[in-house]
Amino acid sequence: MDGKIIHISHKIKEKAKKVINANGLIVCPGFIDIHSHSDYFLPFSRTLESTLYQGITTTIVGMCGDGMAPIPEGREEEFKKLMSTMDPALAQLDYPYHTFGEYLDYNERKRNSSNLIFAIGYGNLRWAGGQGGENRPATREELEKMKFYLREALEAGAFGMSTGLIYAPQVFATTGEIIELAKVVAEYNGLYFSHIRDESSSILDAIKEVIEIVEKSGCVGGQIAHHKVSGEANWGMSKETLKLIEDANNRGINIAYDQYPYNRGWSNLMTALPPWARVGSYEDILERIKKPEIQEKIKQDIETGIEGWESWIKNNGFHNIFISTVGSEKWKDTVSKSITEITKLKKFPDDFTTFFQILIDNNLSVNITIRSMAEDDIRRIMVGRYHMVGTDGAGIPAAYSAGAFHPRFFGTYPRILGKYVREEKLLLLEEAIRKMTSFPAQRLGLKDRGLIMERYWADIVIFDPDKVKDTATFEDPYQLPEGIPYVIVNGVIVIENGEKNKKAPGKIIRRV
Repeated sequence: MDGKIIHISHKIKEKAKKVINANGLIVCPGFIDIHSHSDYFLPFSRTLESTLYQGITTTIVGMCGDGMAPIPEGREEEFKKLMSTMDPALAQLDYPYHTFGEYLDYNERKRNSSNLIFAIGYGNLRWAGGQGGENRPATREELEKMKFYLREALEAGAFGMSTGLIYAPQVFATTGEIIELAKVVAEYNGLYFSHIRDESSSILDAIKEVIEIVEKSGCVGGQIAHHKVSGEANWGMSKETLKLIEDANNRGINIAYDQYPYNRGWSNLMTALPPWARVGSYEDILERIKKPEIQEKIKQDIETGIEGWESWIKNNGFHNIFISTVGSEKWKDTVSKSITEITKLKKFPDDFTTFFQILIDNNLSVNITIRSMAEDDIRRIMVGRYHMVGTDGAGIPAAYSAGAFHPRFFGTYPRILGKYVREEKLLLLEEAIRKMTSFPAQRLGLKDRGLIMERYWADIVIFDPDKVKDTATFEDPYQLPEGIPYVIVNGVIVIENGEKNKKAPGKIIRRV
């Protein structure tokens, strides 16, 4: 029935073109990744192998306030420079669209291996219609321009707006400005997704900000991205963060969160600079940090801290910051090593010298993993009532070889099913599957996905509960999981006997 489930029964007598023997296996709805950055990789590959092999059949992108649209006419080259810090290769591409609607149409014309859902990033709105990289409030005219771009995206089918309030220039956003934009999101029954302003010592204030934005804007709900407690001094605070979320829901404010099951995060090294050092364009930032007197001030601010700023270096130390990807051949030998290890390798005088030099030599395009979380907090957050699963990764080719991305790109869902369900029995299998399927579907307002029911889309995962597990590591992240022999997207088998075929039945799902 055009990719939908026709009939469910213990005894099906109708003839079938294909019969799968799932004896001893679990047949469940396809997993929904509610927080992904696959949009940055779609221009290069749409196989989405690293996520498909996990059983992910639907992915939402445009997270952490950043995405690939809109691009105002006449500003294409500026957009390419913006993208270059994500991946230098993105600056070499042509982007045949301008509006968000044209961007969705463009993706619809492509062959996608799984379903895609889009949110619009506040960072994109700020760049297209607002104050860009400047540290100041938006003018009334700028705010109206941002609302214009936001409405266009929501009318085209975006599911809401996301923010990444630790990233420049989003770090300069006022709560009031976000509330004003979220009021537009509310008009379209959209969600507010947020990488909150602080995940360490000020995490409670950051969560309160999300609650305030949802409450005062009237939008459907707030989704806290990749909920964690970062920095050893703050470990255990998940007890308080979860109570805040519980209390908000008890007051009728719809707040939920997603999580990946690892003790390291993944981001760009530039964000370890103090906010004032990230004002302006990327050229401005690069020229600024080349100056010895500026480097000294940055060092002082990192060591002493700035109120309201989450300093990764102060909270976790250089020995817990590991290089993931670099653009310069000169630094290829540093991948998977900590900054402290690199200092010794390169024979630099101290870690700050390494920190500045690697940013400068790579034109700020350096990705890192940060070891910052405690297992007790990970487990406590995972069993929370408002928890769902998200990779915070991306669907990339299985043969990818650029640096060392986070293992969550390949292992998030099987890691939960293997480690936390089968081995540690932290979650019941049924609970884990709900957090991966029907709960995110409900959150997104998908009325015909997330369950195995007649007339629902046939997004289905078949896995072995006794064998499913992740194999990807931080040192060798490009490893496929085990124990997931079949993945079906919109009624079409895309993973069969553990092997991906060339079929691409994925759809662009628009908010209606």
